[in-house]
Amino acid sequence: MKAQFKYAFLAGLYFRGAAFAVIFVMDVVFIILGSLGLLPFAAHVTAVSLGGVAIAVMLAANIGGDVAIARRMFSSPEAYLHMLTPVPRSKLLFASIAAMAVLDIFTMAFVIFAEVCLSFNLAGKGIWQIVFSTLRTHESYLIYVFWFILLMIAVYLLVIMIIMFSVTAKKSILFKVTASGLLSFLLACGCLYVASLLQLVLAPFGFVQRYGIFIVITLGSGAGLPVLLLLTLLEAAALYVLTAKLLERKVNL
Repeated sequence: MKAQFKYAFLAGLYFRGAAFAVIFVMDVVFIILGSLGLLPFAAHVTAVSLGGVAIAVMLAANIGGDVAIARRMFSSPEAYLHMLTPVPRSKLLFASIAAMAVLDIFTMAFVIFAEVCLSFNLAGKGIWQIVFSTLRTHESYLIYVFWFILLMIAVYLLVIMIIMFSVTAKKSILFKVTASGLLSFLLACGCLYVASLLQLVLAPFGFVQRYGIFIVITLGSGAGLPVLLLLTLLEAAALYVLTAKLLERKVNL
């Protein structure tokens, strides 16, 4: 599985590596010059604007990189070698998902953090000064932010697993069915609907709201975040198990 993770990581890095390298150099240069007070106000505004563009560019590059990793599993000729690897397909799936997660989370965390630093430079405040002052005065707020970040990672994993489950179903049980693409899309929508229904277990922690057929829980306190995090991870894990079983069953390339 280590070898499969390496190959998947390199496949995803090849697509987004150049974009991240340019963004990394640009952000670091602007952050250093800005923190040293060597940039005029107009340059600070330009840096913040470019940082926002960099987030959008990195997001697009990450989507392309994830598609490149997925193509190794489902598109010939690479998929033939991938599926014939003498490793359980559950491990192959885990290696691909792990490569996507590492690349996506690291790159997006960097560009978002860089944009925050650039914004504080524009405002004339040091990022570390604000962080340390917040640590001393708003510990409960930081705990909430910590759980929220973990929740966003869990939601990301759930979305990735819904996509992978739908694509795998299209390549396996829906391969010879008419309008398999539409059915796989409806399957993804069904997964989202089931995930929204499962949020009803969080009703004691917040308020139930409906948006069409979907249900959303607005949490009234921080106590519900750990429960929502656990629920989201369990949903992602269930989809992982189902996807792995479909991969073991049959995949039409």
